Amino acid sequence: MTSILLALMLAASPDISAAIGATIVSTHPDGRQATLRLKADHSYSAVGRKGQRSGGSWTLKAGKLCLSQKAPYPGPFPVCKPIPAVKAGETWKDTAFNGDKVTNRIVR
Repeated sequence: MTSILLALMLAASPDISAAIGATIVSTHPDGRQATLRLKADHSYSAVGRKGQRSGGSWTLKAGKLCLSQKAPYPGPFPVCKPIPAVKAGETWKDTAFNGDKVTNRIVR
């Protein structure tokens, strides 16, 4: 039973292998960009559109990418957002945490 549940969970998760080790660049309407780098060890580093740096760990849960911030201060809970299975160079639309409509792109 456990292996069936695990298989179903893995099947429901998007293939984000193109994003691991690459940089996800989010372009905001004002032209500023934020970056997110997912590492194979499940850590991440990010630079916000205003230059603020952060980092922590990531995981996939129920088909969503979940970030748990550890620096510069621990976040109160993981933040989860849908992430499509895309390849390097492809883009997708999203809404940033501040409400901006952004265009995301994976850069190798």
